[in-house]
Amino acid sequence: MSTLLIRLVAPLQSWGTQSNFTNRDTGLEPSKSGLLGLVCAALGRPRQAALDDLIRLRMAVRVDRPGIIQRDFQIVQNVLLSKGNNTKDSIITNRFYLSGAAFLAGLEGELSLLREIQLALQHPVWPLYFGRKAFAPAMPVWMDDGLRENQNLEEALQSCDWLVAWPPEKAPQQILCVLEDVQGSQLRNDVPLCFAERTFDSRRVTTLLIDAPQACRKEIMP
Repeated sequence: MSTLLIRLVAPLQSWGTQSNFTNRDTGLEPSKSGLLGLVCAALGRPRQAALDDLIRLRMAVRVDRPGIIQRDFQIVQNVLLSKGNNTKDSIITNRFYLSGAAFLAGLEGELSLLREIQLALQHPVWPLYFGRKAFAPAMPVWMDDGLRENQNLEEALQSCDWLVAWPPEKAPQQILCVLEDVQGSQLRNDVPLCFAERTFDSRRVTTLLIDAPQACRKEIMP
């Protein structure tokens, strides 16, 4: 198996998995549905397209800089009621998001599919964003050395340099990693079966600490 590393750095990100109309949540790291949605946008796959090949990819996320959860609200006017015969003047919705986060995501699978995704990330069919259309990447999501042939997820995440700059005295010695694992103790309902119908399946993950990288990348965020 090989691994494709994807850089997720932006001032604002949102990776909701339990949102309803009036409360839009965010996870503390990217969800599988969010990352595969970004991949589908790059590939130009419509919402009703089959996802079998993508959901078979094993996913992991390295948290190079945890985000700070922020909240704001928006007022939606002329909301159609569930009966469909009237509207409500306005509804206040709470929106949660991550500020200042930096993640290194990895997808493990067949090399040919990963090459296709890497090329699509460099030349996306549709705009890429992190959970909401206003949350655009601050840096390219693809990396020159992002395609790691014959490296599994664990090896690829461990060997990749920092995405962000840390002052030497504040750089952590270990960083959080969320790894898709059939034996994992945590269950997450974020595997997309169909984006058009918004149906999802569950997967198991393991959360662990790995040794922090020893070097920063040249194109780091401050």
